Amino acid sequence: VQFVDSGGGLVQPGGSLRLSCAASVSISSFYAMGWFRQAPGKQREWVATILKGGNKNYADSVKGRFTISRDNARNKVYLQMNSLKPEDTAVYYCNSIDSRGSTKPNFWGQGTQVNVSS
Repeated sequence: VQFVDSGGGLVQPGGSLRLSCAASVSISSFYAMGWFRQAPGKQREWVATILKGGNKNYADSVKGRFTISRDNARNKVYLQMNSLKPEDTAVYYCNSIDSRGSTKPNFWGQGTQVNVSS
């Protein structure tokens, strides 16, 4: 299984970006898909989850600003990020999530860098 993350870049505070995650397998086979991020000097943290049935959950820090979505036909997961803040600067990754909330360590991709700065 391979996840390829893309769509990052440099954006000013208040701006928007749309991240994409392309999977090498059918994402419908997973209990859920999620986005995570790792800022410099910090541990990787969970950002958002979308379950197979479509239910979504967000970290408090991004609630109301980020939207996770999925396209099962294209085996892609997206993260629309609006009203970006400097503290959103991080490398963003997608991964599958099982029913216990665990990710697969060997499924992590290269991530995509998001820099929010004026």
